Amino acid sequence: MTEPLYIIKADGSRELFDQNKLETSLKRAGASSLVVSKITQHIKDHFGKNDITTHQIYKHAFELLDKDEKPIAIKYSLKRAIMELGPTGFPFEDFVAEIFRQKGFKAETGKIVRGFCVEHEIDVVAWNDEKLIMVEAKFHNEAGVRSDLKVALYIKARFDDLRKMKFKYDRERDLDEGWLVTNTKFTSTAIEYGSCQGGIRMIGWNYPPIGNLHDMILESKLHPLTCLVSLNGREKKALLDKGVVLCKTILDNPDILEAIGLIQDKRTKVLDEIETL
Repeated sequence: MTEPLYIIKADGSRELFDQNKLETSLKRAGASSLVVSKITQHIKDHFGKNDITTHQIYKHAFELLDKDEKPIAIKYSLKRAIMELGPTGFPFEDFVAEIFRQKGFKAETGKIVRGFCVEHEIDVVAWNDEKLIMVEAKFHNEAGVRSDLKVALYIKARFDDLRKMKFKYDRERDLDEGWLVTNTKFTSTAIEYGSCQGGIRMIGWNYPPIGNLHDMILESKLHPLTCLVSLNGREKKALLDKGVVLCKTILDNPDILEAIGLIQDKRTKVLDEIETL
């Protein structure tokens, strides 16, 4: 009888290896059934009955994808690429604002907005003709960290205070929607509270099942520069320090690569990789 394979999650908990979870994440990235089967079998054969961490699963899957299907590997690495935007969280706010702009909204980050009782620093304000949306962007640069009930309670209270006011964005208007966006997950109690109370739209990496952050990134085709394997950590940081967050920005302004000291061959390699996306 085959010994069961256990995985050690980022939060330290231990659970049975769920083949379906790995297959689903690979398929979401666009991997073919043949490649999904190959990677899944490799994981089971390589680790046997030994415990395996989620990081080890990711590392082996990414290396196999990078060898056979590089564009799929880049999509598969999106979650970790978002985490590499840290540690301050400001690039994540810019990234969320860009998603709204791609959807036809105007968007600003880091705004001080007056509520009925107090002032609030809002991470992203997005508006179009129909809606005014204010967003709290909760960034985590470690896997396994979740936004919990206390976060949901705090954000709901802030939006309740803001809903008592009028705002001037193109015209005088009310706040239509308050969003809580995180690049990781919510605890079950946070989700239960948000579903019960209403008044706050909660967007996590894979929550809700449709329209989550992962879906929004793929739909908008806005990939963070941190997903590029042709750039090392120092080069990525140099671009982030210049306020560059998106691969699209590099493609539109390739001189940025020369400004951080990349030679012609390296610049060509980076631009070719972005084109594959």
